[in-house]
Amino acid sequence: MSLTIPALAGKLAGLQSSAIRDLLKLTARDDIISLAGGLPDAALMPRERIARAAETALRDPAVLQYTESSGWPALREVIAARESAAIGRSVPVGEVFITHGSQQALSLLAEVLLDPGAVVIVEDPAYVGALQVFRAAGARIVAVPLDSDGMRLDILEDLLAAGERPALVHTVSNFHNPGGVTLAPERRRRLAELAEAHGFWVIEDDPYGELWFDRPAPAPVASYSPQVIRLSSVSKILSPALRVGWMIAPERVSRAVELLKQGADLCGSSLTQQITTDLLTDTTWLAAHVDAIRTTYGTRARALTTALRTTFADRLHCTDPTGGMFIWAEFTDNTDTATLLPAALDAGVAYVPGAAFAVTNTAANSLRLCFTTSDEATLTEAVDRLSSALRA
Repeated sequence: MSLTIPALAGKLAGLQSSAIRDLLKLTARDDIISLAGGLPDAALMPRERIARAAETALRDPAVLQYTESSGWPALREVIAARESAAIGRSVPVGEVFITHGSQQALSLLAEVLLDPGAVVIVEDPAYVGALQVFRAAGARIVAVPLDSDGMRLDILEDLLAAGERPALVHTVSNFHNPGGVTLAPERRRRLAELAEAHGFWVIEDDPYGELWFDRPAPAPVASYSPQVIRLSSVSKILSPALRVGWMIAPERVSRAVELLKQGADLCGSSLTQQITTDLLTDTTWLAAHVDAIRTTYGTRARALTTALRTTFADRLHCTDPTGGMFIWAEFTDNTDTATLLPAALDAGVAYVPGAAFAVTNTAANSLRLCFTTSDEATLTEAVDRLSSALRA
């Protein structure tokens, strides 16, 4: 009797595993300094404060029960207040939707806002998680390059004038992953104007906005239009393990997302959402905690940029991070960073080749470096090892 193997869905044919997640498997060795993963520093995560919040939450038996699909009500109120202050308008609780990290929000939004073949504008280089989501949705992805002020809106305007009709534009507005740049204030306003003039949504993906070093990030894109949907989470300021993210969107979008979330996982964790509520409402503690993260990351970012420029001089250009977790670097010669990676791993340092984030431009001579999980001396040693790999 012959065996007939059931098929998988056709949409999987165009998907591939994240090069970054695959690389993390190779960098678990103790002898490798990893600048590859986009991980916050575990040593800066408030374990004792989370433990106290968990102990308090567990005194209420209801915390172990299912909660509303849209999120723990008290947490939604807290997020509404925080986002109202950020956006500069009153955000109703009905526009707040809690998700299992902001990546789930992005995935659910793709299902709500995109039909197969819909046009999605992304930045180039692009956030890998967004590319995975939009490819799974069957979207036609069109890339707009970045410069030092973020997405090139002049090129977006040219695309619109040429007849492109995007369903949505995705932007990592603050301290871009992987590009390390921040969308300039005037471009934020113009992007909102274009959204209203041409009838598309903007998804403002903002997981890094609170990690500024010298001055706060500009007012959100969402400040300028209700057609901007904001995403964020506590993964970078508290802990990824809490898996608490959120979106701020018009209520009709939130209700549509709720229908899909009910079919996906019913609801999030009452326990971690109550823990998060406790930490976010302890405003004096939270301010000191986030300020300590900013100070540490800022010091590390400066150490890495200094080491890169001292070691490579004009052979390599890199961004000047003003916040976030990443530096984007480009060799000025024909160094192929994907080809270089095995030698770098042999030398004991890891990074992500720029090709992992490329949409149209191959970014063959580029690389993304994460500075958050190593101290200054280790970052300097990592650059020395990269230099040794190049010499080899």
